[in-house]
Amino acid sequence: MPPRKAPQMFSQSSSSTTAAAKALTLDSTQLYLTALNSPHPNLSFSPIPSSFPPSKLIPKTRFLIDSFRYPTISFSAAYFLSHFHSDHYSGLSPSWSKGIIFCSHTTSLLLIQILKIPPHFIFPLALNDPVVVDGCEVILIDANHCPGAVQFLFKVPTKNGSFERYVHTGDCRYCNSMKMNSYLNGFVGCDAIFLDTTYCDPKFVFPSQEESVDYVVSVVDRIGKEFEKERVLFLVATYVVGKEKILVEVARRCKRKICVDGRKMEILRVLGYGDNGVFTEDESESDVHVVGWNVLGETWPYFRPNFARMKEIMVEKGYEKVIGFVPTGWTYEVKRNKFAVRSKDTFEIHLVPYSEHSNYDELREYVKFLKPKKVIPTVGMDIEKLDSKHADKLRKHFAGLVDEMANKKDFLMGFHRGNCESVEKIEVDASAGLNEEKDMERKRNVSEMKTDESNDIDTTLNDSSSVHKPDSHDSTMPSEEERERIIEEFWECLPKWVTRDQILDLISSSGWNIVEAVSNFYEREIELYEQVSAFGTSDSTSLARSPNKSVSLLNSGPFRSSKRESVSIRLSEASKSPSLKLSVQSSISPGKRKKNTENKLNKKLKSNSKLESSGSKQPTITSFFSKLLADDSEGGRTCQKNEECPKGESTLPSNLTKSYLEKIDQFIQIINAKESSRNYVATLLEKTQGDINKALDLYYSNPEVNHGENTENLVLSSKSVQVQSCNNDCSVSKNKPVPEESRCMAESSLQRQPVENVDTTLVSLPPDKYKPIEHACWRCGQPAPYVHLARTFDLVGGQKGKIKATSMLCNMFRSLLALSPEDVLPAVYLCTNKIAADHENIELNLGGSLVTSALEEACGTSRSKIRDMYNDMGDLGDVAQACRQTQTLLAPPPPLLIRDVLSVLRKISLQTGSGSTIRKKNLIVNLMRSCREKEMKFLVRTLVRNLRIGAMMKTILPALAQAVVMTSSPNLYHEATVDSLKEKLQDLSAAVIEAYNVLPNLDLVVPSLMKEGVAFSSSILSMVPGIPIKPMLAKITNGVQEVLKLFQNKAFTCEYKYDGQRAQIHKLADGIVRVFSRNGDETTVRFPDLINIIKESCKPAAQTFILDAEVVAIDRKNGHKLMSFQELSSRGRGSKDSLVTVDKIKVDICVFVFDIMFANGEQWKQMMLV
Repeated sequence: MPPRKAPQMFSQSSSSTTAAAKALTLDSTQLYLTALNSPHPNLSFSPIPSSFPPSKLIPKTRFLIDSFRYPTISFSAAYFLSHFHSDHYSGLSPSWSKGIIFCSHTTSLLLIQILKIPPHFIFPLALNDPVVVDGCEVILIDANHCPGAVQFLFKVPTKNGSFERYVHTGDCRYCNSMKMNSYLNGFVGCDAIFLDTTYCDPKFVFPSQEESVDYVVSVVDRIGKEFEKERVLFLVATYVVGKEKILVEVARRCKRKICVDGRKMEILRVLGYGDNGVFTEDESESDVHVVGWNVLGETWPYFRPNFARMKEIMVEKGYEKVIGFVPTGWTYEVKRNKFAVRSKDTFEIHLVPYSEHSNYDELREYVKFLKPKKVIPTVGMDIEKLDSKHADKLRKHFAGLVDEMANKKDFLMGFHRGNCESVEKIEVDASAGLNEEKDMERKRNVSEMKTDESNDIDTTLNDSSSVHKPDSHDSTMPSEEERERIIEEFWECLPKWVTRDQILDLISSSGWNIVEAVSNFYEREIELYEQVSAFGTSDSTSLARSPNKSVSLLNSGPFRSSKRESVSIRLSEASKSPSLKLSVQSSISPGKRKKNTENKLNKKLKSNSKLESSGSKQPTITSFFSKLLADDSEGGRTCQKNEECPKGESTLPSNLTKSYLEKIDQFIQIINAKESSRNYVATLLEKTQGDINKALDLYYSNPEVNHGENTENLVLSSKSVQVQSCNNDCSVSKNKPVPEESRCMAESSLQRQPVENVDTTLVSLPPDKYKPIEHACWRCGQPAPYVHLARTFDLVGGQKGKIKATSMLCNMFRSLLALSPEDVLPAVYLCTNKIAADHENIELNLGGSLVTSALEEACGTSRSKIRDMYNDMGDLGDVAQACRQTQTLLAPPPPLLIRDVLSVLRKISLQTGSGSTIRKKNLIVNLMRSCREKEMKFLVRTLVRNLRIGAMMKTILPALAQAVVMTSSPNLYHEATVDSLKEKLQDLSAAVIEAYNVLPNLDLVVPSLMKEGVAFSSSILSMVPGIPIKPMLAKITNGVQEVLKLFQNKAFTCEYKYDGQRAQIHKLADGIVRVFSRNGDETTVRFPDLINIIKESCKPAAQTFILDAEVVAIDRKNGHKLMSFQELSSRGRGSKDSLVTVDKIKVDICVFVFDIMFANGEQWKQMMLV
């Protein structure tokens, strides 16, 4: 049954091409009810919460923009999707039913055909065709982003009959042609623009799209001619949707087809490119291939090339040279020229600043053109809050481009509307939101100004001060009550630095018109502030604004004879006399003026703190300890005071003293020390400013301290400063329980001893000369330090030969086997850059930006410095190492342990949900702060998943096998012949590799190897259903003749290669069936029908098995015709949260089983094919 369409879905929305008066009128609620096929005519929505991101909500409407993952309950029926990119449609799935999605026609087709969204929940809108949705006019215009991307123009009616206009750009790249759009011109001066601020930074001023396309075309053309006799492969990294302009232009101008995979071709067909002959799925037809976005390397925060993957592609496809293109604006920030190139051997990666987002200049140009009242950023940190620090920082880039006058006019109109209301109502409203203290303050200040004005009104108005003579409209002086109200309102809307004289001046000169007075203030704001700063009127300001002043104008006599007469006269003279104003400005420089003002404020604060007796200040940690010095000459608890303090009073507030005494007691309990150690503990806490973790590091790194398990005394040098508290009453009970976290930290630290000074290159010795125990950097029984791995990695990375690298790794494992066997398995994981078996799908999921941010915090450096160093070095690990080497440490950190590093990495992988980014960063920072020598370099490389030591599983496992052989027979080199030794090492190496291929789980292979030793064989370990086996992949040949030559006239059989998906099917002992892909990824949730087929085909005798098969799409309604892989890939992928159900499957499958590798506990791998 075809999906039901919303009424008038396509026809009327595209037929309206005239004015808004003839626009199609839509009711989103009614459309939603129709889509739901609901009989209930009324539909209510929950209120939109205040925490909802304002960048995704159009004011005074329920229109939600690119916001599909937020609502757990329905807030609206009207959802707008700007374009088909996953970060914008996140939350959409085939089960979507929360509301109507308004979008462009192109985007609607992608939603229906790619995401399988039910069509009756989608309402496509034509471009440049006004439509009225829920009473608001909506217009879609092109966004110059990806195909189907649009900007939304909203015209929202208000209560007073006017309209508010909003522009939501979605993702957009501004161009001059947009100025020609008549609809967009109608939104000049709009109330707000929701702006795509992806590149809102002056460093992002990348070239135009046309220039970037020209560069790619020129490189393809040039290299194609230079290497005409060689097979050169061009790889272009793209998103699922986007970058089509580059591909089309390369095809057109270079006379080449573009090869894409099935999924990309499916999308291109939706976009209308499928039948134009530009794109092909046949790799042999083109040397320009499209690859996924991160195939050539990660782009954020700095580009990290993946030459290893390029080499794999080159070998797999039979080319001799590979040229890659990464088109994105992010690469522009880290290079000095427009088009940077990363090269290695026969590989090149061109970083092309082709972006589909506006660069910095274009953003400012767009805002300048529209001149909105405000800019609302839609991309960046903390943009969910309009008043966040980052959002304010982004808005500052558009200062002077927005319509400030319109904002001021709206602000003043609010006051004008307030003046029209009754005095009583204003007073009630004004006082309703204020507490009693603030209300008293306001009334007292108003009374002072009012009294001054009434008692000396003639003087104030006629004096040659800054108050101007009244105009004609001043002939009618407001009543006393009215003046009080005006002064009160005026005072409420001004900054605190404004003086009383300036307030009276502004009100009097404006004829007691508050709207004009506020307007005059904003026009003269800078001038008035300079007057206050120039004459140091902070005291006068506080007199006018402080509620604690007891002296009023009424008590101080006439205005001219008041304490502030000279200040008032000088202010007025400065405002009237240009020459005087000039002399004032020239006599005091801005820097000195600011400094003098700050000094005066600081002096005043100090004097006030001495006078105030009630309440205690919060001194810093250093002041806490500086007031107390221990008297080391006496055994009693005495103290010397740096300052005099009143008798009977504590020199510290009780709460702060208690806090630090608690930390001292807690520290003592952690290290299990005696009470006599209190002085030394206080010294450590002083040095670390109260940080217990750092104090513990200092304690355990001090060689002069006896770290006994039951510490009786702390042996200190004679120069140690001992500190103890003056207050014996404030001590906390020693029986207070110590937090579990602190106990664990202490136990861990007790095991960590400083790494001994040994030669860091000893693992490079030949195996017969290396002594695993003597040459190790830790002692027997202690956990192995991470520096042991880091030193080995550093040496292995500098070696090009595989034999030498294997020898070094072997020596490294020999020390682990001899001194700390428990650390062998964690070391293997870290050497292979893994944290778990592949089939467990446990990943760190760390972005480069998070690692960089942690590096900034751990090393106290800046992002700009890291960027510059990265440009020079090209490796984030080298950058981290350089930053660490230049960092001065108070004391050496406790050693990192191999087991702890792996444990923390696994803990990072488990962090999810709210606040997970912060938790991940804290874990990384703690690791970085404990790094020494080369540890920082390889820790960072581990975090970014690129160790760069050239060692893979096929090198690591043989090295471990050789270490096991040599550990089990220490005198092997002296007893065995060269040939027998070589044969024994090769046999065990081959056995462990074969075992890993059959059972790719280090948790099972490594312990078995260590247990069996030289007796280990691949037959010891059997296949385990549920753990996918490494598949034997096909090799590319140049033709049938090469295949025949390879088999050398031996008999062989052939099988059909079906155009489907490889599937490794496992049946477990509990009856569960699991399916894995060729890469070892579990795909069970994607094939519920396959599970049914296997269960129905299984005989009861088949308890467990592992099958190797091909899953192929089939059309059972059309003669059981086999279909292409593209048809199969259109099936829903499913996930843990969204399972694919059998009733929603539209593409049937069949299974071709071509191998049975395991059945009922027996391996069939070695059995003959029958």
